[in-house]
Amino acid sequence: MRSGTTHHDSRAINAAVPPNTRVYAVGDVHGRSDLLAETIARIDEDVRRRPVEHVIEVYLGDYIDRGPDSSGVLDLLAVRLVRRHAICLRGNHEAILERFLRQDADALYHWSKLGGLQTLASYGIVPRSRSEMETPSAIRRSLIELFPREHELFLQCLRNSFVCGDFLFVHAGIKPGVPMNLQDPEDLHWIRDEFLNSEINHGKVIVHGHTPVDHPDIRQNRINIDTGAWRTGVLTCIAIEDASVLVL
Repeated sequence: MRSGTTHHDSRAINAAVPPNTRVYAVGDVHGRSDLLAETIARIDEDVRRRPVEHVIEVYLGDYIDRGPDSSGVLDLLAVRLVRRHAICLRGNHEAILERFLRQDADALYHWSKLGGLQTLASYGIVPRSRSEMETPSAIRRSLIELFPREHELFLQCLRNSFVCGDFLFVHAGIKPGVPMNLQDPEDLHWIRDEFLNSEINHGKVIVHGHTPVDHPDIRQNRINIDTGAWRTGVLTCIAIEDASVLVL
C-alpha cells in the first residue's frame, strides 16, 4: 500500500507466513500522520474486500521526527495498538526519544540533528533561541509535562523484533551471522551497510525499513519498505500472504 499511488505489484518469494494469515507491514512514517491515516484506511478496506482468518499489522518503527505531526502519528498508532493488537517496532528515532525522556537530557543535541525539533514542535515545544537549546533539561521537563499518558504507554509496548512464519520484522536489519537471540538492539535499530550488502540466507526473510529506497526492494533474503514518506509522500505497505508479497 503506497500512499499517493494505486499501483499493485505481487511477487512470489521463497518464504511464507502461516496458513490463513495475512501480515501487513508498514514502512517508516516519520511524522506523516496524513499518510498513515490513509494507509490504515486502505488496510481496513483491503481486509473488507479480501477477508482472511488472521490479520496481523506490523509497523516497522521511526514514527516520529522530520515530518510535521509526530504527535498525531502516535495518536493513531496508540489506537491501532489497542483496537487491532498491532505490532509496533522500535526504530532508532524512538530509541533516542526514550533515552531523552528517561534520563539523558544531553541526547537532545543528537536528536535535534535527526529531526527531533519537529517532534518537539508537534507537542507545542519550540525552542526560541540557541541558548534555550543549550538548556536541554528544561526542554526535557516541558516534554514530560506535555507528553500524553497514551503515548507513554505506546512507547512501553514497542518491540525490537517480531517473527511470523519465515519472516523476521525489524526496524533496520540484523548483524549477519549472529543468532537472533544474540542480536544487539543497537544493530536492530541502526545497522546499514553490513546488513544491506549481505547476500547470505539469514534463516528468515528480514522485513525492514530505516534506509530509504525509491521503490520497495524485494529480495530473497530481505525486503526494504522505507520509501522516505516524510519527503516523498509515499508510505509503503506490503501484504504478505502464503508465499506472496503484495505491494498495494
